[in-house]
Amino acid sequence: MGPKLDEQVCYALYSTSRAVTQAYKPLLEPLNLTYPQYVVMMALWDKEAVKISEIAEVTGITNATLSPLLKRLEQNGYIERQFTETDERQKSVVLTKAGKALGKKAKKAAELALCATGLNEKDVVKLMSLCESIKNNLQT
Repeated sequence: MGPKLDEQVCYALYSTSRAVTQAYKPLLEPLNLTYPQYVVMMALWDKEAVKISEIAEVTGITNATLSPLLKRLEQNGYIERQFTETDERQKSVVLTKAGKALGKKAKKAAELALCATGLNEKDVVKLMSLCESIKNNLQT
């Protein structure tokens, strides 16, 4: 007999991640964002211009997935893609005024999603630390 599903760390992480992502869905819909788009926007807020390759690296989203995602964000008026000054083959992403303003609304969505988890501040810090440790151990 194989391993039991409810005893596997990988499944606990997977099912929890899905639950958290689902909790964001109704909070992001009024902002006209999907969860992956929200992840990209978080990588952009508080920055002037970010190379597309940097977004892919920071978010872990592949270029094949990132390209249509950025196209949709641009169609929604949240970002602009521009060629970089130093290399015309590279593109950077710049937030529009609407994209910057969206950050304030999205902050409220993040707060509501965190509240829905029932975690206190100490638990959040501990969970973030554990997740970072797991990720670092698996990447080496």
